[in-house]
Amino acid sequence: MRMLLGALALAASIVHTATRTGQVETLYTSPPHQAIAAFAQDGNLVAWFAPGSAKSCNEVWLWQLGGAQQRLPAQGGTNRNVTCGWQVPSGAPVGLAVAANGGSPALLWTLHESATQSLRFDYVLGATVADPTERRFQQVAHGTHGPGLWLTGVAGSDGTLVYAVTQVAYRNQVDCLTSPKTPGACDLEIVGGGIYRVVGRKLPQPIKDAPASVQVAASGNEVAFVPATDSSPTDGHPFATPNVSIEVRTVDMGTFVASVSTDGTPEAIALSSSTLALLGRVGDKVVLSWYALPDGSPLGSVELPQKTAPALSASEDAIVFRVGRSIRVVDVQTQKVRTVATATSTPIGLSIAGTRIAWAENVAGRGRIRAITLAP
Repeated sequence: MRMLLGALALAASIVHTATRTGQVETLYTSPPHQAIAAFAQDGNLVAWFAPGSAKSCNEVWLWQLGGAQQRLPAQGGTNRNVTCGWQVPSGAPVGLAVAANGGSPALLWTLHESATQSLRFDYVLGATVADPTERRFQQVAHGTHGPGLWLTGVAGSDGTLVYAVTQVAYRNQVDCLTSPKTPGACDLEIVGGGIYRVVGRKLPQPIKDAPASVQVAASGNEVAFVPATDSSPTDGHPFATPNVSIEVRTVDMGTFVASVSTDGTPEAIALSSSTLALLGRVGDKVVLSWYALPDGSPLGSVELPQKTAPALSASEDAIVFRVGRSIRVVDVQTQKVRTVATATSTPIGLSIAGTRIAWAENVAGRGRIRAITLAP
């Protein structure tokens, strides 16, 4: 009965399954007092992570637009999982990726402990429509000052689900233990990691020649990544330094596709079958650049406002980004930038699939999914 009531409540909260060109519409509104912590889409699929309460589980929802919705992972009985009772702390965002997977949708999500923990555990979890039981793909941990393993990205597209792990360690652990107050004694460095591919419930496999990375993006059988080149002296989190090369490789074989050298510090990337997009800081400027695949030749660039958020999404024809609550689009052919919508609150998981731009937002204690369809 509880599951039936939940399904009826979800069905009643769905407003539309398709959007009219050029108009922002609400696709879904959550029940009262239920927010959305993460959002992702792929093709005609949308997915979101809904944090629970003291009396209810966290839930991951998958919705085939125009069709059925499914709650993941399986709960109750013998279906013990990490997701249900996980405390989602403020400032520790949930990662979420969805892949249509040839009609057998699959999801990947990451849960992160609060940064106040002396040893911070993070999880890579997943489930599929065919098998909704939670699969724990990897558990990693790092200390307060940084040494250990960091989850640094998750992405999905078509039949591809990937995540990135970076290993940070002391340059000289003996010096740090014996004379920790000596300048430089506890310096950190990147010592390992990689990008891992998830297929079904199998053990994740590293993508050949894909190093530890701080950003990943997927499109079909290709993955783009920003290598991790240094770590913060404050908390040890990995980051990319200026002028790092961004690569695109195939997911299945690790075959090299393209490489792009940056002039500044990369902050976000996006990938489509024909375009690699890069958001970076060059001096005191924020610049969005995009390149043709597979040759990596420059296609265009525009300077953006300083308050542009470090997040991108790309289709064959457009690149989507936001400045505060303002949602904007760059036409990859004309290089024209225009505002297409203004979110009511900070957009979550802003992305484009085909001509549909979608995001989640939380308003008055309820989460909602909104979308706008661009003209072809």
